[in-house]
Amino acid sequence: MAAVSLRLGDLVWGKLGRYPPWPGKIVNPPKDLKKPRGKKCFFVKFFGTEDHAWIKVEQLKPYHAHKEEMIKINKGKRFQQAVDAVEEFLRRAKGKDQTSSHNSADDKNRRNSSEERSRPNSGDEKRKLSLSEGKVKKNMGEGKKRVSSGSSERGSKSSLKRAQEQSPRKRGRPPKDEKDLTIPESSTIKGMMAGTMAAFKWQPTVNEPVKDADPHFHHFLLSQTEKPAVCYQAITKKLKICEEETGSTSIQAADSTAVNGSITPTDKKIGFLGLGLMGSGIVSNLLKMGHTVTVWNRTAEKCDLFIQEGARLGRTPAEVVSTCDITFACVSDPKAAKDLVLGPSGVLQGIRPGKCYVDMSTVDADTVTELAQVIVSRGGRFLEAPVSGNQQLSNDGMLVILAAGDRGLYEDCSSCFQAMGKTSFFLGEVGNAAKMMLIVNMVQGSFMATIAEGLTLAQVTGQSQQTFLDILNQGQLASIFLDQKCQNILQGNFKPDFYLKYIQKDLRLAIALGDAVNHPTPMAAAANEVYKRAKALDQSDNDMSAVYRAYIH
Repeated sequence: MAAVSLRLGDLVWGKLGRYPPWPGKIVNPPKDLKKPRGKKCFFVKFFGTEDHAWIKVEQLKPYHAHKEEMIKINKGKRFQQAVDAVEEFLRRAKGKDQTSSHNSADDKNRRNSSEERSRPNSGDEKRKLSLSEGKVKKNMGEGKKRVSSGSSERGSKSSLKRAQEQSPRKRGRPPKDEKDLTIPESSTIKGMMAGTMAAFKWQPTVNEPVKDADPHFHHFLLSQTEKPAVCYQAITKKLKICEEETGSTSIQAADSTAVNGSITPTDKKIGFLGLGLMGSGIVSNLLKMGHTVTVWNRTAEKCDLFIQEGARLGRTPAEVVSTCDITFACVSDPKAAKDLVLGPSGVLQGIRPGKCYVDMSTVDADTVTELAQVIVSRGGRFLEAPVSGNQQLSNDGMLVILAAGDRGLYEDCSSCFQAMGKTSFFLGEVGNAAKMMLIVNMVQGSFMATIAEGLTLAQVTGQSQQTFLDILNQGQLASIFLDQKCQNILQGNFKPDFYLKYIQKDLRLAIALGDAVNHPTPMAAAANEVYKRAKALDQSDNDMSAVYRAYIH
């Protein structure tokens, strides 16, 4: 986008990372949030979302001048909702301006009226003016004599006193009760910023102060929270690691890593094993952010695209590990994860003291614990880091990373995690991340099955499925996940964004996790049966939303 002349309060189209241009408004940032160094940028609040970001000037366009152009190239429902929010904002602002103009006119009339009434009480000057007018009129032959009310000799002293008391107001100082009306920006901006300022809150550590982990990281994109009781700290540090009472740690990052190119990539050599739906997006983002990456995949042809983008090719997992400082892996299931490490020319053969291995696969805690033990036994360092998200979020660098194991290695991976995700959590000892990931996916898989059940029940009872979706999108369940999955179902589009066979695998492992601690998981068990039926209908390699077909066959 070309650079434009903009100022506070302007409505704009802002380009945030790899997302399409989105409508927003330039607002004041919180006073404790410093502007990033480098090119000129503005702090933008985006309509239809709870996001704010520093956006470079060249990534901004005036809203009105490019409205038609943007509407033509963006057809999504959430995009339209954002545009509607802008138009509603403009209608309200116009109404306020009209009211303000009307009130200003009334105030002006009242002031003029007041000045007219006070003019005869101005003392000698008014009296002299009246006398001179009388003389002129007399000289002109007028027979009638006019006398200004209140300008008699008897009232001149009291009038002069009143005029002196009133004189400061006549020089332009507003009355006491009008002081607050003089503000540097419009009330609409002030109102918007009231919500914005209330949003930038950070939960502090109970016993440990927040510290810098790496001076190269910055906070640019911040999301609002609606929890007013949370205690906040100023967001002036460039990266924060917050310890919660549970012992977990989160590195808060953002897609602004792509917006401003602010990541300083680690100088360590990075390896990556597995270029599936998730791995491909992760590697692409690592390369875009300047990391040195060596790739390997069981199907070698998948490596070609990344080699063209600057990656190096590893012939075996062992070779990748031996030539790299930190090697990541992302494969499909426990068996694939074990084979990758323990198999011929596997990871373990390349491990020697100081080598680091990060397993991003979603597996059970027993599997990841076994892998950690064999890696550490060879002098290596181990971290589990399964990711929550889908192919689109992987491509966008917006994954959520759940990590556990070697805390030092977790911090060494900071630039990598910020390139591939928006947030990462450190959950303590090995196995915790696997358990948490399975629980998260258990909830997601059960929710997807429930959505499919609702859509089919609406259909067989003669209700509109689109209306059902519209109602959900206006309620508390509204989410990008809900909208995208339902739209794909209604369009018959089951192109995989998250394989159905993998969500069924995660449900199975989550149920086993519950069994191990004698905890009931009846909802997950019921959902698992529906996914098993979908698999029997050859839906394994379709998206998880294809569970819908289990209800219509």
